[in-house]
Amino acid sequence: MTSVWNPQAPSPMPYHRYRPYDERVNVPVTDRSWPSARIERAPLWVPVDLRDGNQALAEPMDIARKRRFYDLMVATGFKEIEVGYPSASRAEFDFVRHLVTEDAVPDDVTPVVFTAARADLIDRTFDSIAGLPRAVVHLYIATSPVWREVVLGRGRDEVRRTVLEAAEHMARRAESGAVRFQFSPETFNLTEPDFVLELCDMLTGLWDASPDRPVTHNLPATVEIATPNVYADQIEYVHRNLSRRDSVILSVHPHNDRGTGVACAELAVLAGAQRVEGCLFGNGERTGNVDLVTLALNLYAQGVDPMLDFSDIDHVKETVEHCNRLPVHPRHPYAGDLVHTAFSGTHQDAISKGLAHRATHPDEPWNVPYLPIDPADIGRSYEAVIRVNSQSGKGGMAYLLKTHHGIDLPPRMRPDYSRVVQEATDDSGREMTPKELYDLFRSTYVVADGEVALETWSTQPDGSGRHRFVCTLRAGDRTGDYEGTGAGPVSAFVDALAGAGFTVRVLDFTEDDHSAYAEVEVNGRTAWGAGETATAAVLSAVNRGLR
Repeated sequence: MTSVWNPQAPSPMPYHRYRPYDERVNVPVTDRSWPSARIERAPLWVPVDLRDGNQALAEPMDIARKRRFYDLMVATGFKEIEVGYPSASRAEFDFVRHLVTEDAVPDDVTPVVFTAARADLIDRTFDSIAGLPRAVVHLYIATSPVWREVVLGRGRDEVRRTVLEAAEHMARRAESGAVRFQFSPETFNLTEPDFVLELCDMLTGLWDASPDRPVTHNLPATVEIATPNVYADQIEYVHRNLSRRDSVILSVHPHNDRGTGVACAELAVLAGAQRVEGCLFGNGERTGNVDLVTLALNLYAQGVDPMLDFSDIDHVKETVEHCNRLPVHPRHPYAGDLVHTAFSGTHQDAISKGLAHRATHPDEPWNVPYLPIDPADIGRSYEAVIRVNSQSGKGGMAYLLKTHHGIDLPPRMRPDYSRVVQEATDDSGREMTPKELYDLFRSTYVVADGEVALETWSTQPDGSGRHRFVCTLRAGDRTGDYEGTGAGPVSAFVDALAGAGFTVRVLDFTEDDHSAYAEVEVNGRTAWGAGETATAAVLSAVNRGLR
């Protein structure tokens, strides 16, 4: 139904072919507690770039790229890393063996390996980790009705039996307490909640989980089907009803089919999840896995220790781009090349004022408009925070001139310069670099050869508290000697110009250690000028006004 304020018409697309989530899965939580919870500690982050992310690459990583990625993860502070799917290919198996033979696993890092529920694949997986000081073996099977019926051709009893046999085989292959177990009911978010609990509780008991040797139950949103609050309800239901809860690490693995993977993960942690699997920049099948960089830095922006080191985000980004052979989007939260950049004039003005306030109040909590975190915290400079194009305003242009070239434009001069820049960027259709802004400023306001020129000049106090200005002045094709007096050098120069026939009134004047800026009215026109001295600034303004 349309309305006065919303004239949208029905779509011709066949939306009736799709069912809402509540017709596909029952979500029994009604007295949810997650909406009032707060995240005050980072979950256990588990990157799956080397397995799940790698499976989504058109050209999977070789051992060299995998090792470079793995070393980055270790250096960043990840303590549990899914390193591969050893039974999937020789390359996957060989990389796990590489970690063993190269003694590449630090004492505080636990590798995770992934296997389907088949004895031969489980054997291949355990063969790959032989010699590792510790590992997690991750068992998965699809559990939802459509996967059971269409993909597996098995009912609940058959899936249960398959899981049980696989889990028993894993228990037999595990030679010591150095191996822990993980189970994923794949397509959890489309699976009946009672079946999820049945399978998870069965394995918790079979694997004899305990607080000092817990089992991980990983509940993936394999294909997003609902808003993030629904996933949170599903996680909270399992969290409340799992048996031997203190012996279970509750983990989530959101994908991003609806573009809400980050929200799903955050709400899942509010709902009781303790562990989050994802990829550093969200690589993965279809629209990807949840983005761990965004999740961790979202916590950081709330004053929560992310327990990861992203203080050199560009190094992290460059390494991931090299290993994945995929670019990170320039608008990616926190890491994108343009994410801290403002082109809009109002945004630039707010940022400029915020940074100026910050400079005089460095001990206050971070509170700069449009910048949720300090770019310097993740290794970014302030050079790219403000960039100028046709959408930019006077504040941003002034900020760049000051930070890059030491030119502190007077507030009254900024609108005039903004118009000059706007005209130039409208003509070019592109942004201007700080050097181009400086060159445009110089060519516009510093007039070295105009209608009026000073051949020679001097100024000094005349002994009565006033100043005397003496000059040889060229105006067009005539040259003459003139002098004037005034309260200061500028007014004395204006008086000398009057003697030469130029009626000049100084409307604004500013001088600092490096430059001078003057706004004058000459022959009924106003103009700004700049120069290294007060006299040069007034002379530039006069010449601009005479054009």
